[in-house]
Amino acid sequence: MFADTIETIDQCAPFALKEAEKNKLFLNRINYLNQHHYENCAPYQNIINFLGSDKPVKQLSDAQYLPVQLFKHKELYSIKNEDIVKTMTSSGTSGQQVSKIFLDKKTANKQTKVLSKIVKDFIGGKRLPMLIIDTIDTIKKRSAFSARTAAIRGFSIFAKSQYFLLNGDLSFNENTLHEFHSKFSHEPFLIFGFTSFIYEKFISELEKRNLNYDLSQATLIHGGGWKKLESKAISNHAYKEKLKSLCNITRVHNYYGMVEQTGSIFMECEEGRLHCSNYSDILIRDEHFQLCGHGENGLIQLLSLLPGSYPGHNILTEDMGKIIGIDDCPCGRKGKTFQALGRAAQAELRGCSDVS
Repeated sequence: MFADTIETIDQCAPFALKEAEKNKLFLNRINYLNQHHYENCAPYQNIINFLGSDKPVKQLSDAQYLPVQLFKHKELYSIKNEDIVKTMTSSGTSGQQVSKIFLDKKTANKQTKVLSKIVKDFIGGKRLPMLIIDTIDTIKKRSAFSARTAAIRGFSIFAKSQYFLLNGDLSFNENTLHEFHSKFSHEPFLIFGFTSFIYEKFISELEKRNLNYDLSQATLIHGGGWKKLESKAISNHAYKEKLKSLCNITRVHNYYGMVEQTGSIFMECEEGRLHCSNYSDILIRDEHFQLCGHGENGLIQLLSLLPGSYPGHNILTEDMGKIIGIDDCPCGRKGKTFQALGRAAQAELRGCSDVS
C-alpha cells in the first residue's frame, strides 16, 4: 500500500516545491487515492477493472483518468451515505445534466484549508473587506448548492466584512457600491465574482452609468468560463484594461478551477500565468489522448490531491490549454504554469459557474 504523503506536502508553502521534488510526493498520493477509491467506490472499481488499470503507476501520465462528463451520469462517492455532509453541483444551462460531487466533513475541510493556503500566497494573510459581485440570495442554500454558491462561500473566508453588489433580481445597486467605497476605499480590499458577472453586472454598469469610483486599493479575483465574453471579443488583457481605465483596478487575478476539484484551484500570477500548486497538476492530451509537449494545445487533464470522498482526483476536462513552463515563472513561484484556452469545439456548453 502506498503511503499517504499529504501531511508532508501540507508542511510546505503552496508553491515552494520544484517539479522534481513535487513529483515523488504527488505520485505517492495519487497511487494512494487510486487504491482508496478502488476499494471504496464500486462504480469506480468496475471502470478500473474494465480498463485493466488497477496496478500502481510509476508516472502520473499512466494513472487512469475519468472523463469529467462521467460525474453527470453517475453518482460516485467513496464514503458511507450517512457521511455525506454536502452535495455540490456543477453549472449547466437549462435542461442540461449537472455533476454531483459528494463531500464528507474531512474532504470539505481539506478543500477549504488548501484554498486558503493558495489564495493567501497572492493576497496575504489579513482578512479584508470584500465586495461580492453577486446577490446574497446565492449563498442561502446549506447542504446542496451550486459551483457558484460554493465559490462565494469558499472565498468568503478571506473577508472580514461582505457587501453584495447586486439586488435579488441581479440588478446593480449603486447605493451598495457608494457605501462600500465610502467605508473602505482608503485601505486594501477585495472584489470577488465570476468573470462574466463582473463584466456584465459591474464593468458594463460603470460604463453605462458613467460612474467614476477610485478602486485602486482593490485586489480583484474572478473565475469561471470566458464563453459568454467570446461574442464580445473580450480577451483577458482587454478585461484588465477595462478595469484599469474605469476604476483604477490594477491587481487582477483570474483563477481556473471546477466543482469536480474544489479547493485545488489554479491562480493567475502577476505575470499572467496560471499556476499549479503543490496540491494540483496538469497534463495536456491531444485528440488521440496522447501527451502533448510544452506549448502544444490540447485537452486539459487535471490531478488533485484533495478528493477523498469521491474519485475526482484525476479527470480529463473538456477544456483546451497548453503548458507554458516549469519552475521558470518570473513571479518566483515553482511548479508548472499554463494557459487555459476555452472549451473544446465539440464539448457540451458549460462554464465554471451556473451564471445564466
